[in-house]
Amino acid sequence: MRAKEAPGKDCVKVAVRVRPFIKRERDAGSQCIITMTSTSIIIQDPRDCQNRRAFCFDYAYWSHNCFARDHSGLYVAEELGGRYADQNSVFQDLGEGILENALQGYNATLLAYGQTGSGKSYSMMGYGPNKGLVPKLCDRLFETIRENQENRQCQVFFSMLEIYNEQVVDLLSRGTRPPGGLRVREEMQRGFYVEGLRTIPCESAPQVEQLMEQGTRTRTTAATHMNANSSRSHMLIILQLKQIFSKESITKQSNINLVDLAGSERQRSSGSEADRLKEGTAINLSLTTLGNVISALADVALGKKGVHIPYRDSVLTKLLQSALGGNSRTVMIATLSPADICYEESLSTLRYAERAKRIQNRAVVNESPTERLVKELKAENARLLQRLSRMGQEGRRASDETKELRQLLTHNELQIRAIQSLWEQHLQEALKDWEQQYANITQERRMMQMHPYILNINEDAQLSGVVKLFIQEGEWDVGLSDSSPRSITIKGLGIQERHAVLKNEQRRVTLTPTAGSKVILNGNTVCQTTELQHLDRLILGSNSTYLFIGYPSERGADDWSRYDYDYFQSELAAAEGIHLGETGAGFSQTDPSLLAVFYDYVKLMPMVAEANQMSQELNKEVEFKLEIKNLVLSDSKGHDLQKDIVVRVASKGDKQVWIWSKTKFVNRKFLMEDVYQQFQAKQSGEKVHLESNFALPRDKDPFWDPVEPLLLGTAHLWLQSLAFRISLEEQLEVLGSEGTEEAILQAQLVPCTSTGLPLGEDDILIDPSEVLGRRLDFQLVLAQCCGVRWIRDARNRGIQIGFRLFDCSQPIFTPAVWHNINPLLDHRVHFASLHTSQHLLDYLQSSAVVLELWGLQEGCCPLSSSLESVRMTGEGIFIIDESGPSEAAVVDSAELSCCVRALQQDLEELKSVNASLRKENHSLREQLHTSRTGADATRGWLLRPSCDAEFARALKVFYHSMTSIKGQLQRLRRHKPSEESDLLGLRLFVDEQNRLLRDFSEQLEQSVSTLKQDVAAIVRRKRERSGVWS
Repeated sequence: MRAKEAPGKDCVKVAVRVRPFIKRERDAGSQCIITMTSTSIIIQDPRDCQNRRAFCFDYAYWSHNCFARDHSGLYVAEELGGRYADQNSVFQDLGEGILENALQGYNATLLAYGQTGSGKSYSMMGYGPNKGLVPKLCDRLFETIRENQENRQCQVFFSMLEIYNEQVVDLLSRGTRPPGGLRVREEMQRGFYVEGLRTIPCESAPQVEQLMEQGTRTRTTAATHMNANSSRSHMLIILQLKQIFSKESITKQSNINLVDLAGSERQRSSGSEADRLKEGTAINLSLTTLGNVISALADVALGKKGVHIPYRDSVLTKLLQSALGGNSRTVMIATLSPADICYEESLSTLRYAERAKRIQNRAVVNESPTERLVKELKAENARLLQRLSRMGQEGRRASDETKELRQLLTHNELQIRAIQSLWEQHLQEALKDWEQQYANITQERRMMQMHPYILNINEDAQLSGVVKLFIQEGEWDVGLSDSSPRSITIKGLGIQERHAVLKNEQRRVTLTPTAGSKVILNGNTVCQTTELQHLDRLILGSNSTYLFIGYPSERGADDWSRYDYDYFQSELAAAEGIHLGETGAGFSQTDPSLLAVFYDYVKLMPMVAEANQMSQELNKEVEFKLEIKNLVLSDSKGHDLQKDIVVRVASKGDKQVWIWSKTKFVNRKFLMEDVYQQFQAKQSGEKVHLESNFALPRDKDPFWDPVEPLLLGTAHLWLQSLAFRISLEEQLEVLGSEGTEEAILQAQLVPCTSTGLPLGEDDILIDPSEVLGRRLDFQLVLAQCCGVRWIRDARNRGIQIGFRLFDCSQPIFTPAVWHNINPLLDHRVHFASLHTSQHLLDYLQSSAVVLELWGLQEGCCPLSSSLESVRMTGEGIFIIDESGPSEAAVVDSAELSCCVRALQQDLEELKSVNASLRKENHSLREQLHTSRTGADATRGWLLRPSCDAEFARALKVFYHSMTSIKGQLQRLRRHKPSEESDLLGLRLFVDEQNRLLRDFSEQLEQSVSTLKQDVAAIVRRKRERSGVWS
């Protein structure tokens, strides 16, 4: 291939587009966190209004608001010249440039990047009359071809492929899909290409549109049959444009690559987590490698030397090598959600786009090798003819040589005609296919006006509504089987051979599930015959979602587009008690991160259902369940902990349990799909049965992990009593992540001496500041754990208690206790502060020690205390608050000796003052003894307790009563009606709630009244005493 070098280097052009709020974001009261000025974008952290990040790109499109829908359905700016960027604005900036580059002979690439649901597909493909970049570009391409057909001959070839899990799928192929997908090859001239990819000639925009619809239908069907997630696949549309300029004898050939990349979701995780099988998944390999390629090319653009660019690490980057740093003029459009709940994903997308704009390409004008071959053949023919004529003129009669030359001339002419007729032949074949597809579409549209049907709903809006299954008069079996002429074939996880029966009689359609099949209608499980209504939502099996469309007379002007994939999942979540509609708007404004967690929950629900179905079909005996981590838990200050989604994985056989983060589960889910697809292929090819147990080595099995200790729940033991040196004994409820009671823990706080002896009532402090600068000793006693649910479920388990106190960097764990529902812990830890600081005192008065209950399983190692960074005495006392007095300073020896002499002088003066006071005290005692006679008075004085001690005892009683009241308050908070409660049940709940409130009010009033009475009595006695001695 010959190429003409373009002057200079071209940087990748980057555009960013901000979409409007979608329904779930509006319902949740989401706030817009993105502002845009010209080509600059600022994103604000919803948790910190001072944290803002600014970015600048080549183009920035504000499509969030300030728009209206006109009579034709087009979205346009509300005001002429408004800031709203419609589809035409985007095409004029990006599409026109791509088309112009292609017409000049350059390769051109458009990449669409962003999280799922951020508007990628709308920008690329559009919806309804709002056509996107791809259809608009095709319209303009063929319009330009028609306008210039006098001075050039143009040929357009169309290809469409998908990359899922590192496998290439031809979306236009008419044959069966090869196992492992199509292969990617490399040639010196062509670079990387897909071997066997079908390339179809096109001569009109409607033909291209029809091919795209055909490819989308294939993509939808494949995703359903293979249980693949379309949001994790990449789609590439390749338009090959060949322009033949006859007069100039020039041929330009260019490729237009239109790439819709997979969703770029940034997985939320509580921390960096090592998954032993993380490197085994290929589902995210393409996006990860693309990011590495972009980063490496950005480094090269900054002048770094010796940078390795990992094009060969994934299928996607192989095919995009020319678009990134190679022979192409490239544009990237990054789409954003402006909602606060999508902050992390939007920020990640902006960072990705910022790196991409640094990439530099070297675009060249391409000349077709086929046209060069024709030129060479024509030149060779001319030379042959000249030789023949010269031989005739010379009069020689070399018949053999003449015959050989004429044969060669004829062969060349035939080859020229074959090359030139190849285009017409391919075009005729494509036209026949197009006519067949058009006939099928016409038939489908006729059926839509005659019969009710169900249409598919997909997570990718572009794949929704593609599959239509018509319900004609009579009875129809729905399921995997296609043997009966009256069957509707549906494939997917959890679909049985005969899953349900659809019956259409007298213009009424009913649905009857078969035994053991899973059918959900409008969010509720259906087990008996039910009549379907227009726009009913159906979920068959694990997650095959369909919308029922009734007879034309029932349809009216309803717009079914609002029943998208999110609507189905939100309906399912509502059935589980999770409402994300109007009721959620109250808390979303103050805590968008909590709402984001609930949305993660809804998004993971179908994935968990699919994982459970795969586990069942593969006979893995593993069950998955979604949980919200830290839903009701708090830290040592009582502040709510950050919430996150986790998946509880339980083995039914040996009762083993794992807790997986969202990131780990998503990774494992894709690996499970690989295993399941291999099982399906083996089952269909070799007719294996489940009893054969499609077994994997344990170290490669995505359904299994080595067991580890699990955090079951926490309890809070508040430390305020230690500031007054009052002992505290509590029975604490250990609450699980979602508020379930896991156990009752008996714990004590015991102020003590340095030798561990408990302090008496006389040592109670009225003012906590008295302990500043002095030694403070106390013991934390964990006596017993009662009613441990973890061990009640399986007796081969054990528990440990872990905790951190103040400045202890590492947790301290009790010894492991096994096989006992009410294990005796009898664990005592002695803590001491040698010089109590204000920091420690504030901690004691405002914090709690969080006691963590850890569950142990057979085969896992108990948790051990790491005491390397902890200071301990020889007696085993833990030293805390080691900062010491803040006044410590270094002084020289001269100043120190002066201070010592001054202190000695002060000491002598104090001794003399003390001696004089002793004498005065002795004389006063004698006077007191003579003035007060009588044994009763003397005995009364000796037995009268000090006011301080009385007050301390009253305070101690009050603290203990408040502890009981705090427990009552916690019970009130957890007291909720059952989800299945009817009206009578709700009335009983209200009565019980009123009783608990009365008890709580009486306890609180009694405690405060008792404290008031005790204080009043102490004050009265003090006044009486004052009256006696006055």
